[in-house]
Amino acid sequence: MSSNPLSFGQRLQQHKVVLAPGIYDALSALIAEQSGFEALYLSGASIAYTRLGRSDVGLTTATEVADTLSRITERVNLPVIVDADTGFGNALNVQRTVLDFERAGAAMIQLEDQGFPKRCGHLDGKTVVPVREMLGKLRAALDARRSEQTLILARTDTLAVEGFEAAMERAEAYLECGVDALFIEAVRSSEQMDLACARFAQRIPMLANMVEGGKTPVSDAHSLGQKGYRLVIFPGGTARAVAHTLQGYYASLHQHQTSLPWRERMLDFDGLNAVIGTTELLARGQRYEG
Repeated sequence: MSSNPLSFGQRLQQHKVVLAPGIYDALSALIAEQSGFEALYLSGASIAYTRLGRSDVGLTTATEVADTLSRITERVNLPVIVDADTGFGNALNVQRTVLDFERAGAAMIQLEDQGFPKRCGHLDGKTVVPVREMLGKLRAALDARRSEQTLILARTDTLAVEGFEAAMERAEAYLECGVDALFIEAVRSSEQMDLACARFAQRIPMLANMVEGGKTPVSDAHSLGQKGYRLVIFPGGTARAVAHTLQGYYASLHQHQTSLPWRERMLDFDGLNAVIGTTELLARGQRYEG
């Protein structure tokens, strides 16, 4: 999907960190692309927030995610990392998920080792499946992909359940399974980040997850890259920023009964049409008018 001559996997082998903002639909993806990012992260939590108005507790379906992904990859040219949660079932479900997401244009598919129902990695009360079960899911994912350029990202949530050392052992097992990148969720400190990177960063691309108000201290991508991370995501910040803006806009509209007080903080009709390329789209249509 990328216009860059390097594949996404090749890009992750470079020392410069990749910062991928969270997106949840084609419009957020388009604006992120226009802002100059190299890759995008389709957040499962943000799909739950925006499509369902619900929490990230395993309520979204694989079909909803695949549909959202296909609409995004049809509109933008950047590589998209997609959150596949637990794979939506057992190893056979994982294989169907990988096939569907790859067909929908995923550059990287993230799978986690939580039990079901899963929940946001920064909520309390998580469970994890046995390591043998997760290894089976990862092998199934690797076997299912049609192209080796479709990357498999293994996420472990073990730290919150069994502690840091257990999470390191899980990550080691997933690396040996042959995945393309590792994601150790909800590390608690900069020191734990350093320890994780010291063990893995020279062997496989590592992902750092920045959640405003979550378990992991939020840092900037450059600093995380210096630790050894190759990929940094801010998955839910987009939905939180949009929700905050909507709270202000709707409160103002309700109070004043007009959008005029908010006018300087929003795009007008022409401004939004410029973002989404209405003029170019209409011009293309005119070519087919006989």
